[in-house]
Amino acid sequence: MSRVLQATPRANQWKLRTRALEFGELPCIMGIVNVTPDSFSDGGHYFTPNTAIEHALRLEDEGADILDFGGESTRPYSQPVNIDDELRRIVPVLEALIGRISIPISIDTSKSEVARAAIGLGAEIINDVTGLEHDPAMIEVAVQSQVGVCAMHMRGTPQTMQNDPTYTNVVGEIYDYLAARDAALLRAGIAPERICLDPGIGFGKSHEHNLELIRAARTFLNLDRPILVGHSRKGFIGKLIGNKDANRDAGTLGVTLVLARLGVQIVRVHDVQATRHALATFQACGGFA
Repeated sequence: MSRVLQATPRANQWKLRTRALEFGELPCIMGIVNVTPDSFSDGGHYFTPNTAIEHALRLEDEGADILDFGGESTRPYSQPVNIDDELRRIVPVLEALIGRISIPISIDTSKSEVARAAIGLGAEIINDVTGLEHDPAMIEVAVQSQVGVCAMHMRGTPQTMQNDPTYTNVVGEIYDYLAARDAALLRAGIAPERICLDPGIGFGKSHEHNLELIRAARTFLNLDRPILVGHSRKGFIGKLIGNKDANRDAGTLGVTLVLARLGVQIVRVHDVQATRHALATFQACGGFA
């Protein structure tokens, strides 16, 4: 019997600044390092440089393929952080990890100055929730540095995105947006093999919108770019399990396995070890057959 993923066209590589990620049957795992006091799930847990450094090293040891560092929360209704504060959070952590981390580092920011500083400290990826639209200089930084970029869909801003998000066809509209952003990045001089796209689960979407996007994840593979999905511990999982205050890690794993089955190349998660174990057993027991 042929495997589902073999029958689905999908990008098999993401070229970064100094290396490339090769995609096989299992998705790559992007581990989250929030150096913030107010991220929705783990804000404050890794806010000091020492705790963030220890967390990053632990996630690599647990099997992360990429580490995504962020110094500004983008949870719903979060307040913006100025450039100086974001740099103060991120720079000491990345400086301390030079030579200690062997997997690619991603910088989760919408500010070109923060991205430039992180790249100078070894970052290979710009992960921008605004689709590289917020800061006009961001694309220039990406072109000059030749990093990989991840452009995400978000409706509105973190302060407004959950104020009654409305779509006529959520999958079609977000597909068209990502296709348009991809074309804009290509025109600006970013090579196609360096572009990754993210439908933006939880960023200006209702509970049902999130579910529709996850069910349709295979559709986005037709964009011929790696697809990244960040679903970990988000509010729609709390709603699905019927308790917004419950631990969402098991629910996150359930969604991760669906995304893997549908061919998504990268999952962005908090619990790397559990994700690695779940994917390995899913594969070994014929989950892709």
